Amino acid sequence: MPLCDDAATVISGFSNVPPQVRGHVRDLRIRWALEEIGRDYRLDLIDAMAPRSGEYRQWQPFGQVPAFDDGEIRMFESGAILLYLGEQDPHLLPTAPQARWQAITWLFAAGNSVEPALAHLNGLDLFFAQEPWAEQARPGAVKQARRKLASLQKALGERAWLAGPFSIADVLMVTVLRLLDHTDILAEFPALAAYKARGEDRPAFARALAEQLEAYVAPTGE
Repeated sequence: MPLCDDAATVISGFSNVPPQVRGHVRDLRIRWALEEIGRDYRLDLIDAMAPRSGEYRQWQPFGQVPAFDDGEIRMFESGAILLYLGEQDPHLLPTAPQARWQAITWLFAAGNSVEPALAHLNGLDLFFAQEPWAEQARPGAVKQARRKLASLQKALGERAWLAGPFSIADVLMVTVLRLLDHTDILAEFPALAAYKARGEDRPAFARALAEQLEAYVAPTGE
């Protein structure tokens, strides 16, 4: 089991988050990638509800997760960490130039072209649903999410994965699509729903998700 108390590779995560976002926090992406390549790692868990320490801010300036340290490189941002891990293992990033750069391109597209629209809708629904302005903003957010999904489905076509073999691009894109788990929107895009299911069916994903959920401590009164 790659989760190891004395492993050299450390990733940060939260010890607790609100129930509606459990299983969707971005350290899941790095856990999944590490599980795919069988690399041991250990966790540095922080309280999501408490102020971040100055020491942690030096590691992750925005106080978010994940941050990463393998004893040689210390960094943050899930996309950057995935690219770093992919450079080290062809199971995460193809070595053939076209496939490699296709995977890197889709890695950026997942984080820059798709995630903002889906995260906006996710935030409206899960954190601001009771606000009048959120109700007014939601139809536009749904429309924009559907536009992004339509473009993504057309680009994916009949391929199993975005860049040929499974790669870091799929780790990021599948976790981005999971932002819509609270809706039925993805059902309108059957190729994407099947693509997401393929990712979630991978044993490494199942292990990463279980480990993330196990780490959460129920807050007082829950």
